[in-house]
Amino acid sequence: MTEFWLISAPGEKTCQQTWDTMMAATTRTNNLSTNHKFSIPELKVGTLDVLVGLSDELAKLDSFVESVVKKVAQYMADVLEDSRDKVQENLLANGVDLVTYITRFQWDMAKYPIKQSLKNISEIISKQITQIDNDLKSRASAYNNLKGNLQNLERKNAGSLLTRSLADIVKKEDFVLDSEYLITLLVVVPKTGYTDWQKVYETLAEMVVPRSSNLLYEDNDSGLFSVTLFRKAIDDFKHKARENKFTVRDFQYNEEEMKADKEEMNRLSTDKKKQFGPLVRWLKVNFSEAFIAWIHIKALRVFVESVLRYGLPVNFQAMLLQPNKKTMKRLREVLNELYKHLDSSAAAIIDSAMDIPGLNLSQQEYYPYVYYKIDCNLLDFKV
Repeated sequence: MTEFWLISAPGEKTCQQTWDTMMAATTRTNNLSTNHKFSIPELKVGTLDVLVGLSDELAKLDSFVESVVKKVAQYMADVLEDSRDKVQENLLANGVDLVTYITRFQWDMAKYPIKQSLKNISEIISKQITQIDNDLKSRASAYNNLKGNLQNLERKNAGSLLTRSLADIVKKEDFVLDSEYLITLLVVVPKTGYTDWQKVYETLAEMVVPRSSNLLYEDNDSGLFSVTLFRKAIDDFKHKARENKFTVRDFQYNEEEMKADKEEMNRLSTDKKKQFGPLVRWLKVNFSEAFIAWIHIKALRVFVESVLRYGLPVNFQAMLLQPNKKTMKRLREVLNELYKHLDSSAAAIIDSAMDIPGLNLSQQEYYPYVYYKIDCNLLDFKV
């Protein structure tokens, strides 16, 4: 399970007792979850008014930062062409995998000094993540344009003989060039029609050069044949070829153009390779930064909500539970039983499974204890 429940409950005689009680209820007898203490430093409390306002702001900031974390992760998957193992090994926080980072969480005093007010810390995070979001947009846009242009050129060089570029197939010697009277055309003939082609191509117009047709290239369905004829017979030949289900490609041999196309493709390919490494490095660094910021916001939310619910002096134990998938429902019941005395209105909501009008607190999101979910499954892999 990559889902964690970050909860807090007020300290009993000591915070350690709160921890022991929760451990006894969830692991010692019934193995409902794997639990870790979640370390939150002594943050500046500020006034009640500020805390109430901050509670709403942090909820919005939490959603925004989570969306940026997911965007960076998903773009990493796009850049690495959805290779799941490669993506996961690049999605690290502080150089360790996400589960390790969360379960061993330590507040980063250098990035988010706890001498600052809670509001200042949240503003530091907000600015940092807004910057990452803006940078991601511009970098992704530049890389996607490059990738798109390269894919368009590659598409031109792939596909069926009816549509693909012929520049890399034909050679100068396949054509009669610089002739006032003669021209070489390229014709796509279905494989089933080879015999017919050989029988009739000389008769499709009056001025076809005998024995001038050569097979230049084949794919799974068709062959590309050259044929030489007098220029004045072109329209007649094309018309008759169509009637016989042969397709004359609109192609003129132009060495300069073909060279320019190849050079453009090489340039785009080289540019893409050049940008790939720095882009992946940027994504790794900024995924880590964004994820770390996100978990710090969760810590801030637990702190603010615990003070608002359990009062002063600050005395609560934050705990990180990793539920076992099959026992999630039971774990929720055990926690509700353990903490229902903390908030009778929450217990009533849970018992009735109804929303209280105007409060926007539904059974899914409100419990007698402080609760936030952290879901580390950040990628939507297209199966």
